[in-house]
Amino acid sequence: MQYIYILLLGGNLGNVTQTFEEAISLIKKKGELNSKTSLYKTAPWGFDEQVPLFYNQAIEIMTDYEPMEFLDFLQEVEKTLGREEKTHNNRYTSRTIDIDILFCGNIVMNTPRLTIPHPQIQNRRFVLEPLNEKWSHFIHPVLHKDVATLLGNCNDCSEVSLD
Repeated sequence: MQYIYILLLGGNLGNVTQTFEEAISLIKKKGELNSKTSLYKTAPWGFDEQVPLFYNQAIEIMTDYEPMEFLDFLQEVEKTLGREEKTHNNRYTSRTIDIDILFCGNIVMNTPRLTIPHPQIQNRRFVLEPLNEKWSHFIHPVLHKDVATLLGNCNDCSEVSLD
């Protein structure tokens, strides 16, 4: 069975554009890249202290990997590219790379390790802006609204701009 994932790449340490290129190259070894957005520069979200701006990019990949198997693979890609442990006392931290599964077609799942769709999509402008570039008409399978509507209703006023 083929799965179509929309992923969000994020990072703010090191040469982020090069890291994203390497991540996409590694991910393409396990599937076919259908689309990718422009690179977005975004204000840090959820941080207590001043940190460098983040970069974000969304990609669509088609693969045979089921969600949990794909999550394991993506976490290995993150480690390969220098990602340290995801949580530090449940606080956000700067990172070389973060890869989030936003959507997997219309699949809805909620496990201790993985929730699809990502539960915070509608609350984060840095996620919605890239999504809106390529998938503005995609209907969120839980909220039953398209990405453009979610962006229009988003209360997050953080600055997000094309790089």
